[in-house]
Amino acid sequence: MIYKSAKGWRDAPAKRLLFFGMSGLGKTHISNMLRASGEWFHYSADYRIGTRYMGEYITDNFKRRAMQDPFLAELLRSDSIYIASNLTFEDLSPLSTYLGKPGNPDLGGLPFAEYQKRQAEHHRAEVSALYDTNHFITRAKDLYGYDNFVCDSGGSTCEVVDPFDPDDPLLNALAKNHLMVRIEGSPEHEAELVRRFRRAPKPMCYRPEFLSNIWEEYLSKNNVKEEDVDPNDFMTFTYARAIAARDPRYQAMAENFGVTVSHLDLAKCTTPALLDELIAATLGNE
Repeated sequence: MIYKSAKGWRDAPAKRLLFFGMSGLGKTHISNMLRASGEWFHYSADYRIGTRYMGEYITDNFKRRAMQDPFLAELLRSDSIYIASNLTFEDLSPLSTYLGKPGNPDLGGLPFAEYQKRQAEHHRAEVSALYDTNHFITRAKDLYGYDNFVCDSGGSTCEVVDPFDPDDPLLNALAKNHLMVRIEGSPEHEAELVRRFRRAPKPMCYRPEFLSNIWEEYLSKNNVKEEDVDPNDFMTFTYARAIAARDPRYQAMAENFGVTVSHLDLAKCTTPALLDELIAATLGNE
């Protein structure tokens, strides 16, 4: 770890953090708080994915839908209008919409092969976006004068690395430049995340082997064909299993490459000074 103790953290002239954990635990909230202080550069991995690496896929998907309308198709062919994504740190809907959900096309579902292709695109984009953090640390300092840097990683970071391998190249690259901080949820909070997801299922990114296995399990358990799958029902079916599957991966990332803080303790950090104290207490005197 780049900070070996509370003293090392407090005395560091430049502080660099990378938060990881399930979506909904406060990664973006705490990163926004640091950015609002005026002393931290906020790097959103999801924003980088949706703009730099998947922006063309996203806008092409919009155009493909627009081309189905003769009026819009004529305007697009003549370059009379343009279509763009308005993806922001707070609203990643364009990226989620592109990832989509597999199943019945009449219910907005994608063929499973197309869904797998988009998942693979996201996987490659997420790896690239995470490797980009070192470039943005330098860029934040050179262009804007920021010494402090926070990386707000995506909820699927644990899906694109091998957290059980101490020699994983991406995790080593990240740990070399950031203090890796896992935000750990409670069973009660995880149950609440599942309840929220049931009310509004959204696209997710999964490891290929996990996705293939869960897809076959769903088809077999419900005795349905691919084209009959309710996309929202499949996403809900998968979500709770994804939480359970990701938890040991997040834990291994923290044990091998960083530290862990509770989402309850993190929620109390309403200022950078309070976060400083939480990180110092977590690092201890070792």
